[in-house]
Amino acid sequence: MTGFEHSHNDSALILQTPEGIEFVLYSAGFPVRACAWAIDSFIQGIAIFGIILFMAVTSGVTGIWFSLILAFAIDWFYHTAFEVFNGGQSPGKRIMGIRVVCGDGSPVNPGAAFLRNLLRFADSFMSLYLIGFICMIVSPGFRRLGDWAADTLVVYTANAHAPGRFIAMALRKQSLPWLEDVPKVFPSRPLGYEEKQAIHMFACRYPLLGKARADEIAGVWTDKLRMTDSDGISASEPSNYLLGIARGLGGG
Repeated sequence: MTGFEHSHNDSALILQTPEGIEFVLYSAGFPVRACAWAIDSFIQGIAIFGIILFMAVTSGVTGIWFSLILAFAIDWFYHTAFEVFNGGQSPGKRIMGIRVVCGDGSPVNPGAAFLRNLLRFADSFMSLYLIGFICMIVSPGFRRLGDWAADTLVVYTANAHAPGRFIAMALRKQSLPWLEDVPKVFPSRPLGYEEKQAIHMFACRYPLLGKARADEIAGVWTDKLRMTDSDGISASEPSNYLLGIARGLGGG
């Protein structure tokens, strides 16, 4: 990726790939992240309480000390472990439909996950979370200190319902007259959220690309989408294929 810029919507970040394809990530704001944090805190609390109680009953004083070590590990590495091994999602984030990614939209790596969670103590100074709250409301992409240090973002996933509606809404609201004569195309497999975003941005930028460049970019995507002649548009017209999908997504 080549970085991101703001769209007209403060919660939307536009990213561009080296191939010139743009797509949009919708940053998760404070309310949804607070809900995810509350869910994770509840799960952590239940796990820590259960471990301490079990070890106290079965192993006495030695078990209590051992359980405190486990509680420390859960408290400090719960989020890091889930973000590294579960696609950037702790249980709370998964329930709320958000995940952690790197600043360029790629999956979060172990180093970034560890650093962003290491700095939770700074965001939650004196357990008030005031620093984290202020950073999130004034920064692009709703980043807290840990996100700035690790260059990460918390964004909605493909399964989140609210931002998913923006794709069709954006196509309906924008005037794209070059789609009117293109037949609608409905690919043979379901499209992911990022795929829909990329196709949407391709349709918006189509007149600026030129036919040759548009076909070159679209060729990469049509191969990924397993385009065939049975889709209704010849394989020699990959840009028309993507435009047809864009028209289908927009409903008009």
